Amino acid sequence: MTIYPDNLTHQQAEKALAKFGSNILPEAKAQSLLLIFFRQFTGPFIYVLFAAAIFSYFLGQVINAFFILAVLVINAIIGTVQEFSAERAANALKKMVPSFANVIRDNKPIKIESQAVVPGDLVQLVSGDRIPADIILYDTNNLKINESMLTGESMGVDKFITKSLVKDLDITEDFIDMCNQNQVNKQQTCFAGTVVMNGRASGYVIATGTDTEIGQISEDIESVKTKPPLLVRIEEFTLRITYGILILISLIFMITLIRGDELGSVFLLGVALAVSAIPEGLPAAITVALAIGMRRMAKVQVIIRNLLAVEALGSCTYIASDKTGTLTVNEMTIQHIIFANGDAFMVSGEGVDSAGEVTLSVGQSNISVYNNLPYTIENCKNHKSGKELELLVNAGVLANESYLKETSQGWLGQGDMVDVAFLVLASKFKMNYQEVRSQYTELAQIPYESENAYCASVNQFEGKNILFVKGSVETLLEMCSFTNKVDQTIIEQQVDILSRDGFRVLGVAFRELETVPLEVGNALTDMIFIGMVGMIDPLRSDVISAVTACKMAHIKVAMITGDHPNTALALAQKAGIATKSMQAVTGKQLALAYVQSQTAFREFIHSTQVFARISPHQKREIVEQLMLDGDFVAVTGDGVNDAPALNHAHVGIAMGLRGTDVARESADIILTDDRFSSIVDGIAQGRIVYNNIRKVIFLLISTGAAEILLVMFSLLFGTPLPLLPLQLLWLNLVTNGIQDVALAFEPAEGNELKQPARAPDEPIFNRLMIERIIVNAIVMGCLAFAVFKWQIDRGAAEEEARNITLLLMVLFENVHVLNSRSEKLSIFKQYFFGNKFLLFGMLAAQGIHIGAMYTPGIRELLELSPVSLMQWSSLLGIAIFLIFVDELHKYFNH
Repeated sequence: MTIYPDNLTHQQAEKALAKFGSNILPEAKAQSLLLIFFRQFTGPFIYVLFAAAIFSYFLGQVINAFFILAVLVINAIIGTVQEFSAERAANALKKMVPSFANVIRDNKPIKIESQAVVPGDLVQLVSGDRIPADIILYDTNNLKINESMLTGESMGVDKFITKSLVKDLDITEDFIDMCNQNQVNKQQTCFAGTVVMNGRASGYVIATGTDTEIGQISEDIESVKTKPPLLVRIEEFTLRITYGILILISLIFMITLIRGDELGSVFLLGVALAVSAIPEGLPAAITVALAIGMRRMAKVQVIIRNLLAVEALGSCTYIASDKTGTLTVNEMTIQHIIFANGDAFMVSGEGVDSAGEVTLSVGQSNISVYNNLPYTIENCKNHKSGKELELLVNAGVLANESYLKETSQGWLGQGDMVDVAFLVLASKFKMNYQEVRSQYTELAQIPYESENAYCASVNQFEGKNILFVKGSVETLLEMCSFTNKVDQTIIEQQVDILSRDGFRVLGVAFRELETVPLEVGNALTDMIFIGMVGMIDPLRSDVISAVTACKMAHIKVAMITGDHPNTALALAQKAGIATKSMQAVTGKQLALAYVQSQTAFREFIHSTQVFARISPHQKREIVEQLMLDGDFVAVTGDGVNDAPALNHAHVGIAMGLRGTDVARESADIILTDDRFSSIVDGIAQGRIVYNNIRKVIFLLISTGAAEILLVMFSLLFGTPLPLLPLQLLWLNLVTNGIQDVALAFEPAEGNELKQPARAPDEPIFNRLMIERIIVNAIVMGCLAFAVFKWQIDRGAAEEEARNITLLLMVLFENVHVLNSRSEKLSIFKQYFFGNKFLLFGMLAAQGIHIGAMYTPGIRELLELSPVSLMQWSSLLGIAIFLIFVDELHKYFNH
């Protein structure tokens, strides 16, 4: 891309930033604590408790009514604090993955955060970029923009120059005024927030922040938060409980009235059932668990863009991974140069460091071609392939959109790493790539698009119009004509040899043109093949161990890439993704199978875990087929070509460092370090979160069910209520209200990645949880009622019997929270101090209840009285029996 001379200096940019402000949109107004607080009083079970309070008041049970309202207020305070802190955490996570823009300042291309873009900046756009500000186009090349966020139309909009821009020196004022006076057609304008679907362009910023088109719109829009599906399912479950308890209360109400019971006692029974059945703290506890999961994932470099992904990532059974930049380090190094006549050269050095030289391959006389002398045509002629070598390096520089510069931290490449590798080659060739671009004027260009697998440039080269093409060898061979068929055979053989060793092979071709056509693509015939390069992008150091961890977790990993099948297969085998007997499936094979039948297509997909030469559309088809066949699929990617698959997968994972804006916007999760092992860490954390949510649900539902049984037994055996509604509210508030939140902080059990992922359609209440709820609820309910009835039968007062029964239920729930720490792992195999929040919660719950026995006012309100140490110890012994019951269930279901 040409670097235009009329761009801002660093000083001008600073002045513009001070004048116009940061390029940011006003964020949605934070909701006040008061509004959040009042929102906590919505929901079916809240309404039922409100109704219970109102009826209690009119029936003269003022204390009950007051306490029910107090519980609702305390729950609202807890919910407000949690929601406020979760919102702050989400806002903090947003700032961890900034958006970037490529601009020209001081005649140099630099990459800056989008919020630092100012009016007058010369911005360069490529496929996948999210446009940082409103821009007037100066130069375009096949540019197409997705403006659906503004217009609602999914079709891309073609952009082109409608009026030549004549700019004054005062970029930030006169020029902007001219553009804002509607002197330029909208076909020449790109708007902030829209996305480059195709092509390349450069243009000048005319509006930032609130002055942009989207900025004007955003001021009139309030964001609407969507609840994650897990929370929706829990709320639906709570709604069903509410309906069920209302039906049950209605039946009991009719039965007891027919039996002639007093209306007040009937209503008291109904209130007790309602309070027992409704898990008041469930939504708040689940929100806490999800928020904790988000924070824990952030610590392992996994940024969650929506709460759904916290639940979903831990459920994935299949990871469809991109190769470059995810499994590999994304620093391509050209190590081999091969020509059709068999001549081969080696290139030393690694990565973007320009240290290295070009030498003849071993076996041809290991002599330096240049002997570290400055590059000259004469030195090139010292070898029979010298001219071809010179032409290949020039072509690699000219059909190229990247930049390379030396900084205090070393060499820095900007742009596609394949393009950067050609610039590094030129540097080793003693060639200044900027001088080459300046010397050989660019006349036309075809930017690289993954669908094409090539890029092209027409340059005024040594007095002629030369079309240079760089891309996959297979694609270039279709464009080239050969006088000697042997040459093409040799090329194909060399490609196979290099790709089997894990090298990515790119070819370079050229053609002389009489005139430069309007559509350069029409000239891509009768090309002359110059040669090819073999470049390698080594695996990341953590990939092999991460893939091994995935296998242990029963998660399949597949590589889906646009690279050569041999290259992909070699790297997949090194990573442990592919076996020695496995073959790579190509895009062509998939296309034929797709046309043949759905069965053939499906068989091809399940026959391998290596897919090569795959188009973006095919990647999406692969993902959709895997999902159709029952896998829960996570897809990784970094380019605009990955966006369709990222968007359609169960979980889309984008690269935060080198990923495009489109990839990040299409994904549910962003990796801040681009490391594949971070995905595995995230899966482990996702499983921990889901397990903790199940633990909270188990604790609340089983204890609630025990309370219902306790009340129902009193109805069946004709005894007074074992616990009054006020006491049940106290029990749920003090014990569960503290412990359920603490349970959400449970750490890993250590076997998360040793277990198969849960089935995608598995409900939260599976067979195991239902069994455990029934067993534990029966034990707690029966023992508590037995203790209550035994006291009544021996002549104890109702108040005394309830005092003992309430303390037993508090102890049951203290003990039961230890059972809830794992569904399968014995508590004797768990680290007792692994969750300090839980230990504190247990002590706090017991301490508050014992304290209430001795506190005037509260003691009378709850009808409590102190107990002896012997009584407390006896009740604790009964409660501990619950541990042995649950341990037996774990043992027989292990």
